[in-house]
Amino acid sequence: MVMQKFRAAAASNRSTLCIGLDPDLARLPEHLTRDAAGIVQFNQAIIEATSDLVCAYKPNIAFYEALGSAGWQALKQTIASIPGHLPIILDAKRGDIGSTAKAYASAAFDELGVDAITLSPYMGYDSLQPFLERADKTCFILCRTSNPGGDDVQNLALANGEPLFLKIAELVAERWNGNQNCGLVVGATYPSEIATIHQRYPELPLLVPGVGSQGGDIGAVLAAAGEQAIINLSRSVLYASSTSSFAEAARDVAQRFLAPKQALNHP
Repeated sequence: MVMQKFRAAAASNRSTLCIGLDPDLARLPEHLTRDAAGIVQFNQAIIEATSDLVCAYKPNIAFYEALGSAGWQALKQTIASIPGHLPIILDAKRGDIGSTAKAYASAAFDELGVDAITLSPYMGYDSLQPFLERADKTCFILCRTSNPGGDDVQNLALANGEPLFLKIAELVAERWNGNQNCGLVVGATYPSEIATIHQRYPELPLLVPGVGSQGGDIGAVLAAAGEQAIINLSRSVLYASSTSSFAEAARDVAQRFLAPKQALNHP
């Protein structure tokens, strides 16, 4: 199962960091071309500089789709550049009717060959079923996201007084996780809510964006969820420098974020 791959990578690199490969053409280092070839060169340098510091990589499909067929090829080249022992999470946030979802699942798992994907639960179980049925893959389902607008829906109070995001967590843990291949996406900007989710459903791995540029605190996340938190870093690592030494700068930033985790494990 993919979670075994996550755990093996985390143990080998003593890290639960995940780097989001979200290449913004406008922010690429000055010496790189602002095109798909530049993205591949940028991603490959980031991967080479950080592959011993992470437990996974997470390319966001939008940055590649925006470039058309060249972007799709850049995504495939990026995936091929990631060492085989490291899991790849496709950040796609899919969620649609069954036949469409089946095609999305095939694109992610068969065409691209990724290990995991992010999904939106808004349309319910049947929109997720083609992904969940793939017992050899992991599905991270949006629960409590790090963006401020998430409150508009995720924090709506149910009849029992609890927020909607806790119902999503319950559905994932108790009804949708028959293949033991589910996790949740929970933003680092809400550490108390991470703690609540983790206390109720400690078996679920948590993909945690929002550390770094969005203001989430890695120490608070580790205190709330410990080893179950896969902590995603994107912009703070990718754009640590706009010079030709950008990859070295990215490594330095990743190492600084890694230090609190290692301190927690080795007092």
